[in-house]
Amino acid sequence: MKQQLEIIVPTSWKDLSLNTYLRFQRDAKNFEDNFEAQMDFMIYHFCNLDFDSIRGLSVDSHNSIAQKFNKFEVPDTLPLQRLVTINGVQYGFEPNLSKMAYGAYVDIAQYEELTIDKNWGKIMNILYRPITSKKGDLYTIEPYTGRDDWEKWLDVTMDIHYGALFFFINLHRDLVNATLNSLKEMELQPNIKSTLLKSGRTIQQFLNSQEGIFKGWMR
Repeated sequence: MKQQLEIIVPTSWKDLSLNTYLRFQRDAKNFEDNFEAQMDFMIYHFCNLDFDSIRGLSVDSHNSIAQKFNKFEVPDTLPLQRLVTINGVQYGFEPNLSKMAYGAYVDIAQYEELTIDKNWGKIMNILYRPITSKKGDLYTIEPYTGRDDWEKWLDVTMDIHYGALFFFINLHRDLVNATLNSLKEMELQPNIKSTLLKSGRTIQQFLNSQEGIFKGWMR
């Protein structure tokens, strides 16, 4: 007699933790040119389904799960969530980046990339700190101390993580575009202008590649 298999399929980034996503990411990177293998790893990690059960799925069931993944929100449309509650403690996103503590800036700058990887939880732990006072939409957070308790961010859902990541990506894109537009209006020495324009294109290419990482998996 056939056994009925119940599969719980997540429907949005709100259903997935950073820890689950990182486990998928580690496995999927070993199969960058194999879309079918990457999809199986998605089902394995996102639906908590072992590979024997995945192999036993009908083609229709497999395709149905894949289609639900494809309906996830595009990550760059997710908004920054300035307030996040973890284990009853409310954390606030750095309210004034221009006045960020030097130690916080140095600790973020040590990482080669601003992207969701094994270091992302540590970056979130720098950007978000416990709220000390709040009035309306305004709040203050604890001073930065370099406290190494970042593991709590592993259980936070991916909609919050992507909201923070694309806040910076979109901010960088806007700054690059504003810089390039201002250069067109400035009379600079040719060699200086050429160097700045070239650097701007390189940054833009990097940002585009970051945005394309997940879209390639979810095509």
